[in-house]
Order: sequence, then structure tokens, then C-alpha cells
Amino acid sequence: MHPIKLRGGSTITHRASGNVLRESTGSIWIPCGTRRESMCETCSAWYAQDAFHLIRSGLTGDADKGVAVEVAERPRWFVTLTAPSFGSVHSRSVNAHGKMYRPCSCGSWHSETYTRLGHPVDPDTYDYDAAVLWQAHAGKLWHRFTIRLKRALARIGGIRIKDLSEQVRLSYAKVAEFQRRGLVHFHGAVRLDGPDGADSTPPSWATKEALESAIRTAVADTEITTVRPDGTELALQWGTQVDLRDITAEAKAKEGLSGQALAGYIAKYATKSTGATDGADRKFRSEAEIDLVSTPAHYEAMMRTAWRLGGLVQYEHLNLRRWAHMLGFRGHFLTKSRAWSLTFGQLRDIRARHCLLETLSELDVAEDDVTVVNDWHPVGFGHRDEAEREYASAIAEQLLQKRLSKHTRQTTNGTGGTA
Repeated sequence: MHPIKLRGGSTITHRASGNVLRESTGSIWIPCGTRRESMCETCSAWYAQDAFHLIRSGLTGDADKGVAVEVAERPRWFVTLTAPSFGSVHSRSVNAHGKMYRPCSCGSWHSETYTRLGHPVDPDTYDYDAAVLWQAHAGKLWHRFTIRLKRALARIGGIRIKDLSEQVRLSYAKVAEFQRRGLVHFHGAVRLDGPDGADSTPPSWATKEALESAIRTAVADTEITTVRPDGTELALQWGTQVDLRDITAEAKAKEGLSGQALAGYIAKYATKSTGATDGADRKFRSEAEIDLVSTPAHYEAMMRTAWRLGGLVQYEHLNLRRWAHMLGFRGHFLTKSRAWSLTFGQLRDIRARHCLLETLSELDVAEDDVTVVNDWHPVGFGHRDEAEREYASAIAEQLLQKRLSKHTRQTTNGTGGTA
């Protein structure tokens, strides 16, 4: 929906003879590449598919992508970490059967469609300053959690923390999701490998029970200290709602949760925005622009709080005004440790190599016999008018339906498929 126009050329030259086998010059269009569904549904679907493969290969292994299939047998858990409470919010409590078992703190019983779910019962007493500051430090809080987790594992293994890397390597992939109250929580798959990562087996003491105990200890011990605008100390911690789910091969066999299903569950959150406003994926250049977007009062209050705090010297390093449209959250939506699996860059290289080999097959020449030179420069962004945008949208919808139909046929025939 927002393509980038490049101008330049590409040549494929035979090394031995110096003959130019193929040459193309002029202008081409490439995708914008955004992960945000609200900005470009087509590119976000592409991003989600890459995220799916990135997560899945770390859960089930993938020899074609260089990840050992033995990772499927390693100790691992699926963990969800939430934000603490900053004031009572409208909520609905349901049991495993979807039945409500208690009213909201406001005294009412809310339906799923109630528009103020997650919003403060009393906005005047809601701690917006602390909420925005927690949000701004959420990424750092996760990083501190991983450090505490390694220390907890070292204690369980009876070894020094500096010796942990010689026996165990902690691998993870996590994604951030915005809750209705405008705060993120993290879904993460955590895995224990041997010292060399996915290709090595952890020691006997590094069991799934040990990992569970270490995770719970690390969550309780993680804390970051900052200050409020008046200078008083503010301790930032995880919320009391910590969910752990066993995703070892044995547990998956009992519960029917496949690596593909879990990867799809995690990947779908990677393309979401805050959900606060249609314009929440674009940065504000002034506080006045907050008035121009359609958003509930609670999200608007968080944006204005982020903008106000961003103007104070003590929070200059947080760059809050830059992230006011994200309600103060300034971290990455999808991150992983180095040893979890392959990278987005490697996935792009796989696609580029596939296209190159198709071209070389048409030319009937080997890859080692040619030199490929690409020289492209950006000269434009976006479509020229509404007619082009509508035409592009129609093509994108047609391609999406074609892909979904193919996936449906594969699933029906029992041949599998991707997210």
C-alpha cells in the first residue's frame, strides 16, 4: 500500500567471457516492508509469515534453515509476563467455560463488547505517570529478567554465574502485545540448550522443572528503579499475573499444541499496533496532533502523559515524545536471542537466492560462473493518486485470497501449510 520506487539497474555478467547475460534498467517498485497491519495488510502478512518461520524453527527445528531438530526435545516453557496494576480498571472475570463468576470492581457485569474494558474505573486516581514510565522501561525490564533468569539457573546448577555459559545457553523468542488497558505484556518461548546453542544438549541438571523454578524466581526478583516527576523513587516490576505453559514435546502430545500452532499464535501479535487509534502507528510532531486522532479518553491520557513527561529533563533519555503514539512503549515488538533460530535477514537472503537461482536456470548458467551487480536508489514513496491505491489494494486482496485458498486446500488434503 506504500511502495518504494527505485531507479537504477541490474546486470548479470559471465565471468570468463565478460559477456552481459542479462541487463535491466529503469524503475522498479518494492514493498514498504512494514510489520503493522493497520498501515499495510499485505506487508504485515509477509512479516507475520517470516515471524512464524523464525519462531517455529526454534521450537521444532528445521534442517533446511540450519536449526537442529533436537531442539524439539529441549527443556522449554511458554511464559506470559504482564504489567502491574496502576489503578482499578473495568474488567470481566470468566472461567474456563466462558462463564462470568464475579462482577467488575465498579459493581457491574460487563459483556465482551463493553467499550470501556481495560479503562480506569476512576481516571482521576489512575497512576498515569507510573503506567507510562513502566511502559517506557518494559524492554529493559525484560532484559533484566533474562539476567536474573541466568543467575537463578546458575544457583540451581550449583555453579558460578560466569561459568554458566560453559554448560547452558538460554535461548528465547518473545513478542509484545498491547492489552486493553494500553499496557504491553510479553509472550515468550524460553529454551535451554547446551553451551553451543541449538546444536548441543544441556547438562542433566538443566531440566524443565529447573527452568520453571528459575523463571518464577527471576520474575519475582526483577526490578528497575526510576523516579517520578517530583523526584520520589518508583520501583518497576512485573505484574502478579504470570502464566507458564509447558511446551516440551511430551506436554504437546498430551495437550495437542503443535509447534506450528504456537508459532502462529506468537507471530500474529507481531503485526498489531496499540489498537488505541487509527493513527497510532505514526509519530506525533506536536501535542496538538493528539487532538486530531480518534481515540478513547484513556489512551489519549496516556499519550498526553508521555508527551508531558517527555518534556522533562529527567526523562530526556527515554525520548518519550517520539513514542507518545505508542503510549510510551519504545521497545521492539519481536525479539529473540541469537541462538534461538535464524534471523529475518537470513530469511530474506533465502528468498533472494531462490529468485536468483530461478533467473540463472533460465539463462542456463551456474551461480559460480557469473557476477551479479545491483545498483538501485530510492526516488519515490507511495502511489501517485487514489486510483493507483485502489488498484494496488484490489491486487493485494486477490493475492491474499489466492494464498488463503491454497492454504485451505493443503489443510483439507492433510499436507500441512504455514501461518
